[in-house]
Amino acid sequence: MANSVRIIGGAWRGRRIRFPSVAELRPTPDRVRETLFNWLQGVIGGARCLDLFAGSGALGLEALSRGAAETVFVEREPRVAAALRQTLATLGDSRGHVIVGDAFRYLHGAPTRFDVVFLDPPFAQGRLGELCTLLEDGGWLTSGAYVYLEAAARGEAPALPAAWQATRATRAGEVRGMLVRRRAVSAARDERMGET
Repeated sequence: MANSVRIIGGAWRGRRIRFPSVAELRPTPDRVRETLFNWLQGVIGGARCLDLFAGSGALGLEALSRGAAETVFVEREPRVAAALRQTLATLGDSRGHVIVGDAFRYLHGAPTRFDVVFLDPPFAQGRLGELCTLLEDGGWLTSGAYVYLEAAARGEAPALPAAWQATRATRAGEVRGMLVRRRAVSAARDERMGET
């Protein structure tokens, strides 16, 4: 079905999410999402999640469907954000929060820590490495947080912050997905990072 994507697992399994037709809006393929959430199955329950470049919201909604405590969706296109708010209202869920705005501007704001981040910017931007640095240096991640990175299959993998370690990778058609984990750091160091 055009302009819709299906939730794969959890409480809303099989539900369809509809979204407006907008250039560069490219939901993560079903196969990649299924693989990603198999990787995260022991982590996602009770997690605080951030869905940057949310688009259809497929990743963040999948997380909520599978028991995440909260998902913050950041989407710059007002029509897409409005559709996402409508989806959350239809699902009767108050754990999702939609922020209309630019992801880079959001990451330059006051941080709040997340356990899982979904990072799926438009492929043409080529700024994945910059986003990773902003997440790490800005104090947005809990110790041991997971970050999912999605990029064009033919592109180069981004340079990762020193505290991040790639744990899994998958590929489907034109899409390459990679799950990385932030190595556990001391609480004192995390507090210092959060103050910057």
